Amino acid sequence: MATTISTPDPTLFQGAAWYYARYRSRYPQALFDLLANLFNLDSTERLLDLGCGAGLVAIPLSNRFAEVVAIDPDAEMLQEAQAEAKTLGINHIRWIQDRAESISPELGQFRLATFGRSFHWMQRELVLEKLSPLLSEGGGIAILKTGDDPWNSSLPWKQAAIATVKRWLGEQRRTGQAGKGVWKNLEVPHEEVLAQSKFVQQKTFDLTFEKTWTVDSYLGYLYSTAFALPSFFGSDREKFEADLKESLLAVEPSGHFTEELTASALVAWK
Repeated sequence: MATTISTPDPTLFQGAAWYYARYRSRYPQALFDLLANLFNLDSTERLLDLGCGAGLVAIPLSNRFAEVVAIDPDAEMLQEAQAEAKTLGINHIRWIQDRAESISPELGQFRLATFGRSFHWMQRELVLEKLSPLLSEGGGIAILKTGDDPWNSSLPWKQAAIATVKRWLGEQRRTGQAGKGVWKNLEVPHEEVLAQSKFVQQKTFDLTFEKTWTVDSYLGYLYSTAFALPSFFGSDREKFEADLKESLLAVEPSGHFTEELTASALVAWK
């Protein structure tokens, strides 16, 4: 199986949008500057942001493009994105509720297509096949992430957070199916999928940046994830929150948790 989830699941991020918009790590500006230099962006081209979520890529990158088309299947995510764009006075982003697998030539031509923490949820081979004719000569794609997944962290406070999640939700990492689904690692990495597509020229760029959390902001982060949606805790939600606070403060009594994250862009050209 090449994809984590191959069929639409409306429950994947159900109830996460408000938290996602406020507590997910933002991409450093330097990452967007890098993309602008790589693709010679001059504010005359168009951007296609697939799996746009709450707009964490489309909005900060929008000033590099004449028009942005941002697509996501989650209506609540799009509402958060539209609200932020309106607050910032950005009006050249077209928000579309749909799956990336549904893209077609009707969308027009683009210089760049981006995936911000979203490509792993898609039928990747199909999306790349449909995407290729939509990109102009010299165009390409950028798969972005910020590296803050606590499940594979050696930081004691992150390990304490995941241990708390496991106490309340069980040992297995939940994903989709209203909390009944189980996370599956990708059997085929993105690089291999790209190598078998028309996007064979690829390179990864990494940038490190510092991120500081509080107990409340990290709780917000957890509620933004597919593995710890607020609904999963039901009537135990307040008890979980108290347990998380106690567990985090036991590791770091100051209540401030700092880490060095690596923002990465896997870039591929036609």
